[in-house]
Amino acid sequence: MPRNPRNQIFPANEDLPAARGGGPLVRLWRARAELLVAATLTLATLTLLDATREGRWVPFLLLTSAISAPAATRTGRNWIAAHFWCVFSRHRLQRVCLETTMHTRAGRIPLVLWITPTTTGEKALILTRAGISAEEFEAYSEEIAAACWARSVNVYRHRTRAQLLIVEVVRRDEAPGAASPGLDRLYGRRAWVSLRPELEEPPDLRTPVRLAQVG
Repeated sequence: MPRNPRNQIFPANEDLPAARGGGPLVRLWRARAELLVAATLTLATLTLLDATREGRWVPFLLLTSAISAPAATRTGRNWIAAHFWCVFSRHRLQRVCLETTMHTRAGRIPLVLWITPTTTGEKALILTRAGISAEEFEAYSEEIAAACWARSVNVYRHRTRAQLLIVEVVRRDEAPGAASPGLDRLYGRRAWVSLRPELEEPPDLRTPVRLAQVG
C-alpha cells in the first residue's frame, strides 16, 4: 500500500510501457564521467608504452608521477573519493527513477544536470520531466537514501523554476574534504526552498544542513 498518493501517480490498472534509460545520446551523456576516465587511462597507457619502446624514460616518470601523486596525498585521496561518490549517487538516482514511478508514461526519467561533492555527501541538480515534480522526489526520499547508501536525503525546489530541484545526499557527519563551491553559483544561495516545513529558510548551499538541524 503506498505511503501517500505521490508514491503511485499512475492508476494501478493502467498498462504503462517499461521505463527506459533513454537513447544513445542520453546514455553517452550519463556515462560521460566513465568515458572520460577510460579515455584518459587509454591515452596514458599508450603514451607510456610508446615512451618505453623508444627508451625515453623522462616522459614515463613525469606521467606516472602525475597519476600517482593524487593517491599519495590525503587531499588527493579525498578528491578521488568525493568524485567517486558523485558518480555512484548519479547512477543510483537514475536507477531509483527507473524502478519507481518517477518517470513519464513514455518511460523518460529526469535529467541529472550536475552533481557536486559537499562536506556531508553530494548535491545533485535535477531537471524534471513533464508530470514529475520536486514533491515526488520528497515522497521517495527514503528510497533514494537507501539506493545511494546514505543516511538521509533532503529535497529543495527552486523558488521560481519549479522544474529544477536539488537532491542533497547526506552520508556522513560534516567533515573537511573535496567539497566544491556548490550549486549556489548558478542561481544564488537563497534561490532554493526546502520541502520540509521544519526548515524555515532555505539552507546555505555551500554549507549543507546537518541531520540535527533537519530532524
